[in-house]
Amino acid sequence: MADPRPLALLFDLDGTLVDSIQLILESFRHTFQTHLGDVPRDEQWIAGLGTPLFTQLREFTNDDTLARAMTATYRAYQLEHHDELMRAYAGVPEVMAALRARGHRTAVVTSKMHDLAERALVFTGLRPAIDVIIGMEDSRRHKPDPEPVLLALEALARPASEALFVGDSPHDVAAGNAAGVITVAAEWGPFSRADLEAANPTHFAPHIGTLPPLVSRLSSGR
Repeated sequence: MADPRPLALLFDLDGTLVDSIQLILESFRHTFQTHLGDVPRDEQWIAGLGTPLFTQLREFTNDDTLARAMTATYRAYQLEHHDELMRAYAGVPEVMAALRARGHRTAVVTSKMHDLAERALVFTGLRPAIDVIIGMEDSRRHKPDPEPVLLALEALARPASEALFVGDSPHDVAAGNAAGVITVAAEWGPFSRADLEAANPTHFAPHIGTLPPLVSRLSSGR
């Protein structure tokens, strides 16, 4: 009997593959100070990470025009400071290279705009390890809806039964669970263990180095 195909591996981007949390928080603080003169607590912003930027901003204002202006300010600040504050998490490049060497097909599923996701992956040297990028504008519905995950599976030509999704936010876990894939909660991101447990992931990964042995166990168990 032939060995099963290597699992398809889907990843969130911010807080999972790349450490962009300082960039995100500074962009958020600058935007709110510029437009409202008052900055909510960081925890309030972090709670929405993994969802589209405009969706996050609409949680703080009922004015669509203001939310669009804040979106533009946020993105301009993020672009200006991107290379200064963006980096891959320690160990991620090596783990991704090892997983690719095993024959795993890969995708990034992010609520970031496609071009910004591309820039982050290129800047951190991770782009060669990723086959497919599903960005915010690539789907009509967004995490925690399963549509972006399902689009990634379609692009990789894999069923949900042959895939897992690694993400640092409850929104990632919810999207993956709804899509029917194995979900892995990345504990090295900004969300607490309790936040992730509430989303009911299939597995937890305390750090990126625990991912390859987990993938091996799941692959051999099929």
